[in-house]
Amino acid sequence: MRNAEFNDPRLIQVYDAQCRWSSDDDLFLALANEMPGSRVLDLGCGTGRLTLALADAGHTVLGIDPARASLEAARLKPGAERVTWMEGTAADAPVQAFDLALMTSHVAQFITGDEEWQGTLAELNRALVPGGRLIFESRDPAARAWESWAADPSADRYRLPDGSSVEVWTEVTEVLAGEPSGPLVTFVHHYSFSASPEERLSRSTLRFRTEETLRSSLGRAGFEVEHLFGGWHREPVGQGDGEFIVVARASGRGRTEKPRRSGAWG
Repeated sequence: MRNAEFNDPRLIQVYDAQCRWSSDDDLFLALANEMPGSRVLDLGCGTGRLTLALADAGHTVLGIDPARASLEAARLKPGAERVTWMEGTAADAPVQAFDLALMTSHVAQFITGDEEWQGTLAELNRALVPGGRLIFESRDPAARAWESWAADPSADRYRLPDGSSVEVWTEVTEVLAGEPSGPLVTFVHHYSFSASPEERLSRSTLRFRTEETLRSSLGRAGFEVEHLFGGWHREPVGQGDGEFIVVARASGRGRTEKPRRSGAWG
């Protein structure tokens, strides 16, 4: 199944075991807290690790994700009642309702098509108030992270809530140049559970956009890049963790009209 770790309830448990709070969450939360009490859109919120922390920090948060199973898991977590959860995409976000929009956990890279990416940025521009910020990360293709995935086929073991364990390893199956936007990398996660002989698979493709592509696509969507970091401690590009961490501001340019939603979010 494609992106099964977000859609298969069993693999969602594995995802939560793998993806604990880390330095990336520290940075995103710190950047959000630069604007206390913000209205925040967490696009691709998944099972809500950062979403819940944002609400706990006093922000008003809408978490949107297309994966129903991930949202169901998020709604069961402590504090979930403080977040508004929505199944959908950026197109479902209300207009000019947010001070800040986030895409974390490399959500931006799962949007592989150029038109879909440009459309997502346009929708986020409409969702933000003029001057609102967009923050997201995307791996720097110059770091060639997929080569380390392919070079290390060893499995990592994780303990699950029911006491069983799972071994996870990643197989890179295809790397396409993807010019001019950046490489397209397809890989398969393999899951072997101690409580079952069945192996489950999750296939995904990520777009590794170049810095030039990110800057130009943001500009076309009406964003101005304020900061571009290379790591989780705000290092310069090429000197950090092999990331592009983008902080951009909605200038108002490139907006098109879209009907407002009624209710709490617009």
